[in-house]
Parts: sequence; C-alpha cells; structure tokens
Amino acid sequence: MLSSKEINHYQRHLSLPGFGMECQLRLKKSSVLVIGAGGLGCPVLQYLSAVGVGKIGIVDDDVVDKSNLQRQILFNYNDVGVEKVKVAKSKLEALNPNIEIIGYCDRFTPNNAQRLLNGFDIVVDGTDNFSSRYLINDACVLYDKVLIYGSIFQFEGQVSVFNYQNGPTYRCLYPSPPSSDILPNCSEIGVLGVLPGIIGSFQALETIKVITGVGDNLSGKLLLYNALNQKSRIVKLNRSDRLPDIVSLSEISQTCSKSTDNMNNSNVNELTPNEASSIMKDNENIILLDVREDWERENSRIDPSLHIPLGEFSSDLQSKLPSEFSVEDHIIVYCKAGVRSRVACDTLASLGFKNLYNLSGGIMQWETEGLPLG
Repeated sequence: MLSSKEINHYQRHLSLPGFGMECQLRLKKSSVLVIGAGGLGCPVLQYLSAVGVGKIGIVDDDVVDKSNLQRQILFNYNDVGVEKVKVAKSKLEALNPNIEIIGYCDRFTPNNAQRLLNGFDIVVDGTDNFSSRYLINDACVLYDKVLIYGSIFQFEGQVSVFNYQNGPTYRCLYPSPPSSDILPNCSEIGVLGVLPGIIGSFQALETIKVITGVGDNLSGKLLLYNALNQKSRIVKLNRSDRLPDIVSLSEISQTCSKSTDNMNNSNVNELTPNEASSIMKDNENIILLDVREDWERENSRIDPSLHIPLGEFSSDLQSKLPSEFSVEDHIIVYCKAGVRSRVACDTLASLGFKNLYNLSGGIMQWETEGLPLG
C-alpha cells in the first residue's frame, strides 16, 4: 500500500478516473532501467521519478558538459564536469524520496548487459548512436525485456515500443546497422533544444502505459514527429520473421566521421530537386530509385519510383535489380537527406552503372522546394 506521504505526492493520480490506486501501485512495484542520461534520458528520468516508478536505474559513463545544457535541463552550470549519474541520482532523489534510484557510471556493453538488465522489467533507450541502439535491442531480446525506443535528429523524432508481447523489435525497423559512410559527422549534427524533451516525454508516457496497462501503447507502431510543423504520424510496424535469432551479444563498431574515399566517383552526379524534376519531365526513361526503409516510403515518396532499401545493397544486389535495368540507364537515387542515396550510387557504380545521379538533400529538400509527393 501507499504511505500517507506517498498518497499526498500522488493525489492527482489517485483521483484520475481509470488510473487511481491500482495503477499507482503498479508503478510503485515496477522497475525501469534508463540507458543514457542525456537529452532523452533527462525528461524520461524526471517524469518516471515524479510519477512514482519504484526502482529506476541510470546507466551513463559521461560527465556534464556546457554543450549539454541547451537541452539536458536536469543539469546546470554548477554540474559541469561532474558525472551525470551522480548529479541525476541526487536531483531525482530530491524530486521524489519515495523511490529507489540506482546509478551505474558505466558504458552499456556486451560484457555488463546481463548484469545491468537483471532486476529491471523495462528498458528505456536514451542513447544517441546506432551501435548502442542495436546492442540495447539485442540485449532486450536475449533477456526478454520490453524496450521503449526514442531517437531524435535536428527537428524530427521517433518513438516506439519494442519486444512487447512478441511484438516488433528495433531490427524490424532497421534490420542491420548502417555503414559508417552514411553517418553524419558528429560535430555537424544539431538538434533543436526542446525536441529531446518532447520525445523523452513520449518515451516516459509509453513506459507508464506499459506498466499500468492504461491506453494503447506503441508496440507495432512507430510515431514520427516533426517539430517544425507540429505534425505527427503513426505508421504500422510488423514483426519480421526473416531476422536471425539472437543468441549472444557483440559490440557493433561505429565511427562518427564520414568516409570520403568512395564519395568521389566520376560516374555519380549531384542534382538539386528542381534539376531532377526538370530532367524527369523531359525524359520519361529516367529511373527514380528510393533506397529508404519500407516504413519511410509509406510515410511519403516521390512517384513514380522503384524501391530497394539501402540495407539490401550489401548482399547480392544484382539479383534484386529489375531485369530490365541496364548499366547504360540514367538513374536518380534518393533517400531522406541525400546521404544514403550517395552510398547507393557508389555501390551501383561499382557494378558498372555509368549514368547515376544523387538527389541532393533527398526527399526533405524535395518537399521544402514545394515539389509533389505521393
């Protein structure tokens, strides 16, 4: 049961129709491990602590930096240089002394994954890189933990619930890690300060829904959010039966620098969206190739276009190309922002294709310039 102190703290929950004492006790009995105490982790930790999740673990090996303060509002200038886990634990315990906060000043690795996950029912991914996301996903699958996923990039964010009651996992969304060639340079990545707070709050909400059973959670669905136009969309996500079984964990390497060794192929030309649109109008034989994931294409696309996800370029690409494809064909390749499509162009060039065009800025720039979408 709840103490009188807890009843006073949670009174707005206790008087909430459809929530009440039963759901509050479920929160009290629950345990959540938050991996990453950064932009996403901060709002997740603050809200889960405030609402009364009984045991919260924090995993992060970083210290507070001045550049964090634009978006990680759990911290301030007095915390700069101090371990994030230490600062977070102190402030969250002050926010709600009725719960247990456990700090792990560690990086999440294959070697400590089982130890860190042990004793927690739900995992929240607050990391900011692909290698950690795949490792966390695989660990949750291997050790049967529900995973609350969130990611942000510049002005956009994504949220989903993975590995819930045999539902989809992160690898159903992105089957394999991207090549380092398609990763933007870390120093060039920007993010709107308020966006992590929005997406992190969504993650906290999904965690509460999974624990209490209130409402419909995002298992089997992917929430896409755009901060610039305040538009959101939910697309369906199915569990893939083609993924290999996860029987062990391994470190997934990732570099932040974008390799330029294969970005200078003379057979590949850059086109702006307006240039591409004009060429397509003047030449009906131009082939337009979309290399994004299935769920991205469901959200929006340029018509008419063929579709081969970039992940399929790594294995037996020749057999996946339509039989009528010729190395002499003129092909415009596009993705979301023009980076994955450039890698696809280089792969096609290595197979002998001679007339390749990369859509600069991708479908995002296409839409910005007011060109039609399907």
